Amino acid sequence: MKILVHDYSGHPFQAQLSRELARRGHDVVHSTCVAYVSGKGNLAADPADGLRFVTIGERTVLRKDAYVHRLFQETRLGLELARQLRRERPDVALLGNLPIPALVVAALTARALRLPWVLWHQDITAVALRAFAAAGVSKLMGVAARVFERGERWAARRAAAIVVIADSFARVHREWGTAGKVTVIPNWAPLDEIRPVARANAWSAEHGLTGVRTVLYSGTLGLKHHPVLLVRLAERLREQGERVRLVVVNDGPAVPVLREAAAARGVDLTLLPFQPYERLPEVLGSGDVLVVLLAADAGEFSVPSKTLSYLCAGRPVLGLMPADNLAAKLLDQAGSAVFPPEESALDAAADWVREVLSDPVRAERLGKEARALAEREFALENLASRFEEILGAARTARIMR
Repeated sequence: MKILVHDYSGHPFQAQLSRELARRGHDVVHSTCVAYVSGKGNLAADPADGLRFVTIGERTVLRKDAYVHRLFQETRLGLELARQLRRERPDVALLGNLPIPALVVAALTARALRLPWVLWHQDITAVALRAFAAAGVSKLMGVAARVFERGERWAARRAAAIVVIADSFARVHREWGTAGKVTVIPNWAPLDEIRPVARANAWSAEHGLTGVRTVLYSGTLGLKHHPVLLVRLAERLREQGERVRLVVVNDGPAVPVLREAAAARGVDLTLLPFQPYERLPEVLGSGDVLVVLLAADAGEFSVPSKTLSYLCAGRPVLGLMPADNLAAKLLDQAGSAVFPPEESALDAAADWVREVLSDPVRAERLGKEARALAEREFALENLASRFEEILGAARTARIMR
């Protein structure tokens, strides 16, 4: 079976799924968008993997803050993906993380080609836009939310099957009339690629972090997540007598905000761009406590993949996030801590971090529990089999028509 997997973001676990499907004998093409800046997975071609990597967005620099311009950019990216679909002519496609304009263009192309495709629904964009509109971020957001919801719903109805990452998505699909083709498969992280390593490692030495108590954040970080909370957390720890180095690995609009806030508050800060994927175990291993930050309005419909990587790395994790988020529930299961992403919760969050830093035995136990949970939840063989079955059924249904 020839399969085209498009993951707009280039995340590690989607690439791992493509490698596993190729290992099982399928002809797999894995497509990503290089214009989207984020921590990428292992996207290097290896003849032994038996799959090919292709990209869209080679000549595009996304302007996330220019909404109209971005709309045209994302439509053009959809046209690039459409050309890939026409060129590759797969038996079935699996499309994930696409912005709505690109998703609609891809769905139209698949319809014209009579190509069955599966929607891997990682985020419900319309829900996020409605939240922005309700918060008064922009009057245009209310209009955009309605238009984008129609496009997202239209595309979902054209998909042969839909994979969602949490049960909470099912409610929206019931409203859209697409719940009958929904399967819930939670996201995961690659256990074999993100492994626990020693706290003192080559990466920590290179950046002067060996022997320094470190609170670390690695991953995408938008302004909507209130990144200054990270600086305020480090400040609260200092006020409680615990001086830590805040390390943030990120490229994006949060960087100057963090730099300015840290300078104003006298917080020790190390700011680094996204690191090579092969060094991610060392990066995460260099944090005494790893932090996840998720805005209050993200709630049920966003599962930050960095949380899953943190669990694989076997470190204590602090979640500043809504308690109803699936990632928060995973942290609870692992024995780590979750607090609301609010200024008022920072004293309690700092108390927890300080207790972990002062108790190496507890910190080691929390790290082991995190890794053990990841090993239970992220076994690739069963996950890949479920995707293989869904993709095969979509292709068969098309042939039987």
